[in-house]
Parts: sequence; C-alpha cells; structure tokens
Amino acid sequence: MNFLSMEVFALLLYLIALFGVALFAFKKNQNSSDFIIGGRKMHFFVTALAAHASDMSSWIFLGYPAQIYSQGLKSSWLALGLIFFMYLNWQFIAQSLRKETARFESLTLFSYFESCAKDTSGFTRVLTGIISLFFYSVYISAGLMGLGLLLQNLIDVPYFFAILAGVFIVIPFLLLGGFVTLAWTDLAQGLFLLVVILLIPFLSWLQLPSNVSIEAIKIDFQSFIPDTFKGWMSALLLMLSWGLGYFGQPHILTKFMGIDDPKQIPKSMIVGMSWQTVTLFAATAIGIIGTLTFADLSNPELVFIELSKRTLNPFFLGLVLSAIIGVTITSMGAQILVVISTLAEDFYKKIFHKEATNDQVVKVSRYSTFFVALIAITIASFKPTTLFDLVSYAWFGLGASFGPLVIACLLLKNIHRYSAWTGIIVGGFVSGVFPAINLAFEISLPPLIPGFFCSLLLIFLVEGYCRNKKRAFSI
Repeated sequence: MNFLSMEVFALLLYLIALFGVALFAFKKNQNSSDFIIGGRKMHFFVTALAAHASDMSSWIFLGYPAQIYSQGLKSSWLALGLIFFMYLNWQFIAQSLRKETARFESLTLFSYFESCAKDTSGFTRVLTGIISLFFYSVYISAGLMGLGLLLQNLIDVPYFFAILAGVFIVIPFLLLGGFVTLAWTDLAQGLFLLVVILLIPFLSWLQLPSNVSIEAIKIDFQSFIPDTFKGWMSALLLMLSWGLGYFGQPHILTKFMGIDDPKQIPKSMIVGMSWQTVTLFAATAIGIIGTLTFADLSNPELVFIELSKRTLNPFFLGLVLSAIIGVTITSMGAQILVVISTLAEDFYKKIFHKEATNDQVVKVSRYSTFFVALIAITIASFKPTTLFDLVSYAWFGLGASFGPLVIACLLLKNIHRYSAWTGIIVGGFVSGVFPAINLAFEISLPPLIPGFFCSLLLIFLVEGYCRNKKRAFSI
C-alpha cells in the first residue's frame, strides 16, 4: 500500500470500531430517557471520561496548541483556568444537579430550568431552545471545520467535501446510539487519546534538530509568570474567560445527570480531572515543541498534525488522525444531542404533542439531527474565522446564558420565571454582541466575563424584587 492508502485503511478500521460500539448501544436505547440521558445508569468511570472527552474534542489537538504556538506559554493560563473551574464544576455542581434533575424527573437541562422556575407558560423552553440552537450551531460548525482540516490532511479532498464527509459520518453514528453510544465511545477514545497526546510531544522532542535553541523555551517560561499588575490581570482574565463557561455547558452537565449513583461523583471527579490535567499539559507541550520545530507554519492549527507526520509511519499516523476524527465525532454528537433533545423533548412533546409516546420522541430527535446538521454545514462552509474563535464564541455564549441560571437554581432551589428569563436573555445577548463592542472600542475583554456576571447579578436582583413583591402582596 502507498502512503495515502495506509492512512485511509487506518481510518476505515477506526470507523468500523466506532460503529460497532454504536450498533451495540443501539439495543440499549429502549426509550427517550435512554436515548437522551442514558437512563441515569452510567458508571462513574464512563461518566468521567465522557464529560471531559466531549469537552475537549479536536480543540485540544488543533485550536489550543495553535494558541501556544502563536502566542507563547502565557496562553496556558487558559488551561489552568479550565482545570480550576472544572474542579469547581465537579465539586459544587455535579452532585446537586444529578439529584435535583432526578427529583424533578428532568431529562434535559432546560426542562430542569422550567421545573425550577415553575413555568407553565412554555416560554422557558422556547427561550432556552432558541439560545442553544444558535450557539450550538456555531459550536457544531467548529467541529465540522476541525473534521474538514483533518480529512483534508488524511485523504486530500477539497474542504467542502471534507466537511460533508464529516456530516455523513456523524449523523448515522448519533442516530444509532444516542447518549449511551457517545458515553462509551468517549471512554474508549479518551483512553486512547491520552496515549496519543503524550506520545507525540515525547517523540517530537526526541527528534528536535540538534541546533534548536533551548534558550527560547527558558524565555517563554519566564514570560509565563507576570511581573506587572497588568500582566497578572491579563492572566486572571484568561483563566476566567474560559473557566467560567463550564457552569453552563449542557453537553457536559448532562453527563453529570446521567451517572447511576450521585455518591460516585467524587470518584468520577478524580478520574476526569486527572485525564484533563495530563491532556492539557501535553497539548501545551505540543505547542511549545511546535515553535522549536517549525519556524513559520501557514496554519498554526495544524501544528499537531505536522508533528505527527514527522514522527509516525503512515499507518500509525492514520490511526492518530482517525482517533482525533473519532473524538470530534462524539463531541459533535454530544452537542447535537443537546439540541435535538431540546427540539424533541422540550418543544415537540411539551408544547406541540403532549401525548407523544417515547418512540415518537426518539423519532423526532433523530429527524431533528438533519436540520441541525444543515445549519452547521452552512456556517462551516463559509469558514468565517478560525476554529479557536468559533469554539470561543459558542463556549462564551452558552456559559453566559445558562451558567448563572444553573448556579441560581441549585442555590435557591426554586426561582421566579422572570429571574430565569432575564438571566438567559442578558447572558446570551451580552456575550453574543460583546465581540463587536471589543472591536468598536478597541478593548479585549473576554465576552464570557461581562455576560456571565451581568446575568448572575440580574437574576438575583429580579429574584429579590419578585420575592419582595410577593411578600408585600401576601401581607
């Protein structure tokens, strides 16, 4: 076999294995609860890697190393923020969310919002559905862009055909298995990707040219620790800019909701946090070694792929790239699952067809997949910006829209629907338009920060007003 066919052969083997898992899991989806949330019977180890692998996807191989390659080690404050806030997510959100959603019998995060707010009007579901459809369409299009880049390098096809090929892989995979498939394949791929992301920087380091100046790394390490107040503020903002988003990512939070026993959350946290810390450290190393290996990459988001080409033979290179394609598929699947679950469970069943059977809900979920995929293809085909910027925009929007409300619901147990609506609208709007404000006023404040805190503040202000008004009326 020649170089190209060996890579394609590896891709085919990997996809066959993935679809084997999907076919196995298909038999386990007996009803909408199984398809959407795994029936709340997932093992703690599966939950851990499913939550983290669905978070990282191709971003950790393409987008994040590109930031380190382009901007230096100071960008790794972003990774420290992710680790710290994901720990807070496990510690303070996961167990409470699992218990509360079970108490309300909520299959989706958005139905939990409705129950917590005691909203019988249906507007909470409509609002959350619109917001999630918008930001997740951007998020999924970023995944398609990642698939396009990977498939272009693997089988050398035009970009548009590469993203179409990605869609034709993702949709059947999701339709077969739902939540269970995504969780178990995330487990398998999370373990394999841990090996891959450690192996590539290690082999690349061994193959560095002898004339490479290590002094450059020392200088970069020195710049990592700020020596001015402004530098420390920049580092803090970088940590907050992504880390805060963990509180409002439905495709991660639903993994907490699917664990079989809430008491297993601490074990799950140890497994998941260990995986995340090691992979982010290794991804940082990829960016650093990339700067020592390549003087000027035309597309920094290909630094991992270029390093892999230098260190692996064609077959193993194909396996590595296929593994990244696989984790991108399951990550996109988790995101699509949130949207189609909302369309089926929160719109179709609760608003349009309240007597719908489980089979009908599952069918609507599967049909909705094509609608979501069409939107994502449209965005990805125009390639409006970098993969990193697309992921950032979606992550910030979801985090600001839903994160403050998750915190408020868990703290207060029951909130007024006006508080919930205000938080969702303000968070999504501020985060969504803030990139334009940054551009207009030539500032660089991460949109998640003003969106998140404006939403959180107004939720509690409106909640206080509503409770005081209710108290006064009862007197």
